[in-house]
Amino acid sequence: MLKKSILLLSVLYFTSCAELQTVVNEYAIEQNKPLTSFDVSQGLKEALVIGSEQASKVLSAQDGFYKDELVKILLPPEAKSITKHIKMIPGGQDLVDKVVLRLNRAAEDAVAEATPIFVTAISEMTIQDAFGILKGDKNAATIYLKNKSYAKLKELFLPKVKNSLDKKLIANLSTTESWNLLTKSYNQVAQSFVGQLADLKTVNSQLDDYVTNKALDALFLKVAEEELQIRKDPMKRVSSILKRVFSEQD
Repeated sequence: MLKKSILLLSVLYFTSCAELQTVVNEYAIEQNKPLTSFDVSQGLKEALVIGSEQASKVLSAQDGFYKDELVKILLPPEAKSITKHIKMIPGGQDLVDKVVLRLNRAAEDAVAEATPIFVTAISEMTIQDAFGILKGDKNAATIYLKNKSYAKLKELFLPKVKNSLDKKLIANLSTTESWNLLTKSYNQVAQSFVGQLADLKTVNSQLDDYVTNKALDALFLKVAEEELQIRKDPMKRVSSILKRVFSEQD
């Protein structure tokens, strides 16, 4: 009985070893196979999905925009005269500070919904020049995505930004209402006798397009940062396709 048991265990052991060796051999063959355009395309798409998910996560957190000097949204360029003549507006600096905070809160709120838009755009990409992107600059995949999908992303993202601008995010006051309060106060000064003497121009900027562009630029900036990490750091390659594709650059 003991001999039979030992024999059975031996058969199972060597069978398992053989199966394990087969798996190892197959894995080695797979790893050594030349990369196809499809492999590279899938790897780049996965890198961009991961990058866009992480970018949305970072920027949608509270102060994701507001406390990041690289992406913090300030008043539109058309409103430069407001900050230049802020002392002429009663309580002007406080109004400006509140608008800036709300602009960034609206962007943080909007980008929380950006991931599905990015994923759809990425999944629809046809990367015919995949190897060129892989061997290109450190942000080549991000630039490719931006060039190919920016207009479509903006079209889809603009309503989300507008919704966030109209949402009462702070002190029961929306960003749009806060902006209108600021520009109304400034325009009253600009239209006054003193304002006309100073040649002040009224400000009537629309926020939705401005904030949409700023938010998308910030998202692509963060996606590029994630792409760079995946290219440089093997620990950031969290799947087999990422390991295979980007190990070609190591």
